Amino acid sequence: MIWEFEFESETPLYMQVRNQVVLSISKGELAPGDKLPTIRALSDESGINMMTISKAYQLLKTEGYVHTDRRSGTVISRRAVQSEPDADTTARLRLLLAEMRLNGLTDEAILRICKTCLEEEP
Repeated sequence: MIWEFEFESETPLYMQVRNQVVLSISKGELAPGDKLPTIRALSDESGINMMTISKAYQLLKTEGYVHTDRRSGTVISRRAVQSEPDADTTARLRLLLAEMRLNGLTDEAILRICKTCLEEEP
C-alpha cells in the first residue's frame, strides 16, 4: 500500500495520514485485523515526523477505526456498521455542503459530485 502526502498542502500532515487510512479502509485496501505500519516505519518511509504520525494514529483510535495491542501493534478495528450517521458526521456534512454552495455549486452539481464519488467506492 502506497500513500502519498502533500507536504505543501494546507491540510495538516496528521490529517493526511488519517484520511489516507480511512480511504484505504473504505476502498477495501485495509480490512479489519490488518496491521498498520509502525509509527517509526511509516515515519522513515514517508519522511513525516513520528509525533505527527502518532497524532494521526491517536485520532484514528479515538474515531474507532483502529485499536492498539501491545503484541500486534495498530490494527484496523471491526467497526459496527451504522445505519444512521452520528451527529458529528452530519454536522461535518452540513458544513461541507454549505461551503460547496458558497463556492457557487448548485444542488444538482453537488449531487452529481456525490454520485461520482459513490460510484468510485468498491
